[in-house]
Amino acid sequence: MSHFSTIKTKLKEAEPLIKALNNLGYKINKEEKFVKGYRGKFTAVDISMNLPGDTKVGFKWDNNSNAYELVTDLDLWKFEIPVERFISKVTQMYAYQTIISKTNEDGYQIVEQKNKNDGSIELVLTKWDN
Repeated sequence: MSHFSTIKTKLKEAEPLIKALNNLGYKINKEEKFVKGYRGKFTAVDISMNLPGDTKVGFKWDNNSNAYELVTDLDLWKFEIPVERFISKVTQMYAYQTIISKTNEDGYQIVEQKNKNDGSIELVLTKWDN
């Protein structure tokens, strides 16, 4: 019996997802493409990483939803924050990375960035005409 849980996300691109995870201080396992679960069972993922507390998580591409799913064994989840909060943080940083990437492509630069007390991030961007 598998104990792995898959949680749908709306994260569709690998590059901003990896940047978001790195920006949050998580290290991607570039060599390992699996998540270890209950009784040493493994499941394949596209992006894997270790969280503090020996929690193993990964993101696996789902062709039906065209987005990555979070894969982990929730019985072994020993991370300091609940999985919902973890997904929320990753989703916010994914959005931040996507905005930065897309606006840089269009010639915009960050003029001001504020990390608000409510956890939101406020960005002011500008584009200089030559």
